[in-house]
This record gives sequence, structure tokens and C-alpha cells, in this order.
Amino acid sequence: MTTVVGFEQDPAQTLRAGKKFSLAEVDPDSTPGYPGNKESGKALLAGQDDDLGELQEKLFAESRFGGGRRVLLILQAMDTAGKGGIVSHVMAAMNPQGVQFKAFKAPTEEEKQYDFLWRIEKEVPAAGMVGVFDRSHYEDVLIHRVHGWAAPEEIKRRYAAINEFESRLADAGTKVVKVMLHISADEQKKRLLARLDTPEKHWKYSRGDLDERAFWPDYMAAYQAAIDATSTPGAPWHVVPANKKWYARIAVQHLLRGALTGLNLEWPKAEFDVAAERELVARS
Repeated sequence: MTTVVGFEQDPAQTLRAGKKFSLAEVDPDSTPGYPGNKESGKALLAGQDDDLGELQEKLFAESRFGGGRRVLLILQAMDTAGKGGIVSHVMAAMNPQGVQFKAFKAPTEEEKQYDFLWRIEKEVPAAGMVGVFDRSHYEDVLIHRVHGWAAPEEIKRRYAAINEFESRLADAGTKVVKVMLHISADEQKKRLLARLDTPEKHWKYSRGDLDERAFWPDYMAAYQAAIDATSTPGAPWHVVPANKKWYARIAVQHLLRGALTGLNLEWPKAEFDVAAERELVARS
């Protein structure tokens, strides 16, 4: 039987991008705060499923009695970093009716007619929901900075707009969990080659992923700038080393679990006479 090994340090603290944070100093192959190996990590992931599922159900139940709180997990990363694996392995523990998932693609012609946050605001999770953004409003500062599609002044304006938007989310009862899955360029190459070498994964491959690899240093600089500008007390960034997929999954699981635990959720109290209702059911 595989031994379940826990984190020595809370990922919410270990992985948080604080003052003087340097992305270049984060080793994508490391496992901060976790002393175990792949097998123990998988066991930890499975062992926390029930707890995570119960926390989500409490949040959902609370909303049915007037509660307005919700959680939003924002996943940003270079291509192949494992966002899909996070969704399938971590979110699988939750009841689908309480999860609101949105994968943001390139904006449509209609969406381009509005401010960049217009399409994002429409997808904010409802009360009681755990929302997941696979990519997000950060694409509009990252890729636009890298390719020069927006002037520096506009990028700066968008940073401010993002901070204001996320502050409004927090004020409205939303716990925002922002995660950058950080892989190395060499690891991305391995994963792209694996997609080409495996027929069942050919559908995942896009020449566009290869084209963007040429801008790797620019993307790292863009991520550093975005983190510097938008890692706030109410919505801090967490940078998760992601060369080891199993570590990234347990780290994000713990961040999400910590966010839900921090809400101090309680099961709603019955607003009816339980004993009387039980008697009626028994006699039916």
C-alpha cells in the first residue's frame, strides 16, 4: 500500500508570488513544500477527493438558502502545461452541477467590439458555484504584450482594470484562486513530441503551439510583468512548478481546498420540524 505523504508547508504560502517575486528563480521541475514522490502524491490526490467534494457541496447548499459566496479558479499557462489534467483530476471530485467551467478561446468578432473584460464578466460563477477559467482575461495582457497588439499604455490600463475587476469579485463574495502552471521550454518540447508520437493525441497538436515557442522569453517576461502588476492581497498569484504533472495536481487541489476551507462553510440548518417531517415520511 502506498503511503500518503502530506505537504510540509501550505502551498498557499509556499507558492504565493509575493514582493520581489522572480519567475526566473522558480524551478519548473521542483516540488516546493512536498517531500513525497509521484506515487505518494497520487495517493494524496485521491485521499483528498471526499473532503474536497464535501466542501463544494456545502458551498452549493449554502447558496440554496441565500448564500452568495463562490470560488473562481483561474488557470494560466503555456501550452501543454497541464490545465486539462488539472480540470479532469482535481475537479472530478466535485459534483458537476456545482462546477461552472469556461475555456476562453480567441475572441470572436462580436467580442472584439467590446472592452476585453466584457466576455469575462458574463462567465463569472454564480453563487454557490466553483468556477474554473481555462485561460482568462490574462490572455489579453500576455499575448498582446508579446506580439505588440496593444500599446504599453493600453496594457497598463488593462492591469488596472483587472485589479478593479477582481476586487469587485472579492467584494461580492468570490474567492479568487489564480494559478500559473510553470513548465520549462524543454518540458514543453517533450510534450509536443509526445502528442505527435501518439495517434490518440494528434488532435491536441496545433502548429500554433510551435509558433508561439519562438517567443518563450517574451512570454516569461510578460508573465513576470502581469504577476508584478496584478498579484494583490485579495487575489494573489500562485506559481506552481508543473514539469511534474502529479505535483501540479496536488498543489492546485490544496489551493482549492484551502480556499473552500477558509470560507468556514456550514451545512444549512433545517427550516422545518425534522422530527415531524420524519414521522410523516415514515407513515407514508
